[in-house]
Amino acid sequence: MSAPGEDDAFAEDQAAMEEMGDAVSDDDEGVEMEDGDAEEGAEDKKVYVPGMEPLAPGEELEMDRSAYRMYHECQTGAPCLSFDVLRDNDGDGREQYPLSMLLCAGTQADSAIANRLLVMRMHNLHGTEKDSGEEESSDEDSDEDEEEEQKKPHMELAMLPHYGGINRIRVTRCGDVSLAACWSEKGQVGIFDLQSQLEAVHNSAAMTTFLKQQKEAKALFSFSGHMTEGFAIDWSPTVPGRLVSGDCKKNIHVWEPQEGGGSWKIDQRPFSSHSKSVEDLQWSPTEATVFASCSVDQSIRVWDIRAPPNSMLSANEAHSSDINVISWNRSEPFLLSGGDDGLLKVWDLRQFKTGRPVANFKQHSAPITSVEWSPIDSSVFAAAGADDVVSQWDLSVESCDVGAQVDGVKGLPPQLLFLHQGQKEIKEVHWHPQLPGVLISTALSGFNVFRTISV
Repeated sequence: MSAPGEDDAFAEDQAAMEEMGDAVSDDDEGVEMEDGDAEEGAEDKKVYVPGMEPLAPGEELEMDRSAYRMYHECQTGAPCLSFDVLRDNDGDGREQYPLSMLLCAGTQADSAIANRLLVMRMHNLHGTEKDSGEEESSDEDSDEDEEEEQKKPHMELAMLPHYGGINRIRVTRCGDVSLAACWSEKGQVGIFDLQSQLEAVHNSAAMTTFLKQQKEAKALFSFSGHMTEGFAIDWSPTVPGRLVSGDCKKNIHVWEPQEGGGSWKIDQRPFSSHSKSVEDLQWSPTEATVFASCSVDQSIRVWDIRAPPNSMLSANEAHSSDINVISWNRSEPFLLSGGDDGLLKVWDLRQFKTGRPVANFKQHSAPITSVEWSPIDSSVFAAAGADDVVSQWDLSVESCDVGAQVDGVKGLPPQLLFLHQGQKEIKEVHWHPQLPGVLISTALSGFNVFRTISV
C-alpha cells in the first residue's frame, strides 16, 4: 500500500541503496574487547570489559583491529531489527577473501506504509589484514588509492513495500524456491517468495526491471488466525515448508505445506500450555515432529506435533524472568536460552525433567536479545544483549579457578571467548552457515559483519 508520493520516494530510496558500496564500511567504530598486539606508544591502553568498570572521564574506547579477521558495517535506512541468512550457491566452508553473503530482513519504520521487505547481497568483503601475497606494493599514493578502491565492500539491495513493521523474519529453501516467513506487527504471518529480489541483487538488468515495477510485497500465503501480533516463528530444518508460529496470547500453530506448493494447512487447535506470550520457537534439528518454545511465563517447553495440545516436556521457572530466546544445538541434545535476567543457560534435554541447566553464565548486564549455536562447532555459541554487547562462548574450554585471569582480566569465565561492542540496541545475531566463524548482528544503529580471532 502506498501513500501519495510514496512511489517516487521509494524509487529514490532504492536508487540510493543500489550504491551502498560507500555506505558499507570498515570504519573503526566497533569496540575492541580483547588484547591485541602491543603498539608503540600504547602503554596506557588496557582491555575494557563491558559492565565491569565504567569509563573514567576523558577515556575513550578504541577498536583493536588485530582482534578481528574481518569487520564491516552497513546501514539500510530504517532499522532492520530482524533478519536471516539466505544460503547461496557458492559452496560451504568458504574462508578465502573476498567473501560474499545474502541476507533477508524486514524494517521497523515509524510509519506502517514506510516498511520494507528486503534482500541484500554483500560482496567484496575483505579481511582486516592484507593477504600474504599482497606484500609487494608501490610507494606511489595513486597505487595505494587504487588498491583501497578495489577493496571497497559493495551491497545491492532489493526492497519491496510491506504494510506494517516486521517483528521477525525467517527464511528457508523449498527445492529451488527461497521463502521468507514474516511476523507482522499487524497480527498476520505472511509467506513471501524472494525470487524476484534475489534475481535483482545478482543482475543489473534484473535490478532495473525490479525498480520499475515498485509493487508492494504480495504474500504467497498469509494467516491471521493468531488474532494478535507475535514474534516466535521457525522453519523446520527436516521437513521443507513446515513452519511453527507463536503469538503474544500464548498460542502456537503448526503449518503443514500442501502438495503443489504455495499453500499451507494450519491446525486451528493451538498448542497452548504456556500461560503467557510465546517469545521464541525452535524445531529439533533431528526429530521432524518435535519443537521447543520459551515464554514470558519463565518456562521452556518441548512439544511433539503428533500429541497436541500439551507439551511433553517442560522446565518451569527455567529463568527468574521472561525467557526471550532459545537455540537448539544441531548435533548435541542441548538447548540454549537467554532471558530478561541477563542469564545464558544450557539445557541437556536428556536431563530436562530435573529443571536444572548444565551450564549457567552471567556476563551480560541486561536482557538477552538473541542466542545461536555455531552451525559448524557444536560447543560454540553467540549471544547478544540489551547491554549492546555480542558475546562468543566455547563450552569445550575446561572450567578453572573462578578467580583466575583470562587474557589478563580477572573474574571472567574461561568459556568466554570474545566481547564485541559498538552497536546500539542489538536485537539479533546469526552465524553464517557457509562462512566459518562469520557473525552478522543487527541493531538500531545498523548491521555489523565480522569474524573474530577467537573463532
